[in-house]
Amino acid sequence: MLETVRHGWMHATRHRRERKRDFRRLWIIRINAAARALGISYSKMMHALSAANIDLDRKVLADLAISDPAAFRAVLTQAGLKPAQAAA
Repeated sequence: MLETVRHGWMHATRHRRERKRDFRRLWIIRINAAARALGISYSKMMHALSAANIDLDRKVLADLAISDPAAFRAVLTQAGLKPAQAAA
């Protein structure tokens, strides 16, 4: 019984760490897709945001990209990027 619990804790700890990686990967994929739809690469967008001192984390950017594309476009414009029209 004790060994079973210890084994479960070991996997729970590992999965908590993996979940953080998985979410970061998901956020990057979502941001990249939204940025590419506007004609901007992910790396250039992140560099422009950093240079403009816009400190939005990937979680917030991914949420904006999905739930409010107009706000995502406004953030890119504020960073000095010129988003193209989305090909919808």
